[in-house]
Amino acid sequence: MPQQEETMNVREVVTTLRKRFWMIVLVTLFFVATSAGITYLIMTPVYQAKSELLVNKSQEGNKPGTISRNDIESNLQLIETYSVVMKSPRVMDKVAQKMGEPNRTSALTGQINVSAVKDSQVISIEAKDPDKQRAAKLANTVAQTFQQEIVTIMNVDNVQILTQAKAEAIKAPVQPKPAVNLAVAFVIGLIFSVACTFLLEYLDNTLKTEEDIEHHLNVPVIGSIAVIESDEKTSVHSLEEKQTHVAAAGENS
Repeated sequence: MPQQEETMNVREVVTTLRKRFWMIVLVTLFFVATSAGITYLIMTPVYQAKSELLVNKSQEGNKPGTISRNDIESNLQLIETYSVVMKSPRVMDKVAQKMGEPNRTSALTGQINVSAVKDSQVISIEAKDPDKQRAAKLANTVAQTFQQEIVTIMNVDNVQILTQAKAEAIKAPVQPKPAVNLAVAFVIGLIFSVACTFLLEYLDNTLKTEEDIEHHLNVPVIGSIAVIESDEKTSVHSLEEKQTHVAAAGENS
């Protein structure tokens, strides 16, 4: 019995989904179309430029061109500190001045992402902006300003710019991501439409089948009236008309 009830429940679910199949399709397409409109027509494309720095400690006490293992481990531990210093007001205020936007230090800081390349002494500076040229300029300005200021801040005099950001190298925006947005919209629309389908089915208390009568009213069905098809109805109407004509002819005679 439990297996039979489970089979019936699965059958009811499939029947419910098939009954409102087009509603599910239309609602899902509406979500996808709305997401596409927002992605392509409303959201502003954002581009990302990247420059890279190699940061070492001062080489005092070492032979020129040599770096000890202790220096490398010490530098790796200081990468996090370098990242914080790079986004500090001491550096970003001067970056804002060089960019010609002295009152937008906080905004420019929010456009910068500083991270360390895994297991290396390289720091990656990523700048995001709706304009390619401005994104590249911001990344390079941060790198150059940090290179100048870190000498006095932490007595680090061996900072090299490995890679300068170039606007020409930026091919496509990093935001928005149409494929991701459309996929998310499809999943949300599908879940929403299916949930609405089962909600409407739950709120629908009309009796449509014999099983509904037996389930909701708890009474057996002893008979049913078949629906007369259109051809049968036409035949019955034609027969009634013939009988009427015969009766009229009899009265006239």
